[in-house]
Amino acid sequence: MKTKKTVLLPSLQKVLNVFGENIKLARLRRKLSTEQLSERANISRSTLWLIEKGTAGVAMGTYLQVLFVLGLEKDFLQVASDDTLGRKLQDSELLVKERAPKRTSIKPE
Repeated sequence: MKTKKTVLLPSLQKVLNVFGENIKLARLRRKLSTEQLSERANISRSTLWLIEKGTAGVAMGTYLQVLFVLGLEKDFLQVASDDTLGRKLQDSELLVKERAPKRTSIKPE
């Protein structure tokens, strides 16, 4: 069975690379080996290596599991928490769509 490779824009790949590097630095600060972290996260060392490289094909849940082992899972909740653009759009009501009123059937008497 062929697997579908995830292709990202270069700017998005850079973001994921930095994310992976940050995970690696967090592991090193805690003085954990790849073997220790992968065992605690219940993943293979090769998967951890892919995460630390910022590979797009690794499941988000696996990234989150590694963050949990590192004690950084709460950082994941910060994603989009300060959505300035979204709040501006919401405030300007550009995204509000009103539905047309429902048609009422006229019954002949």
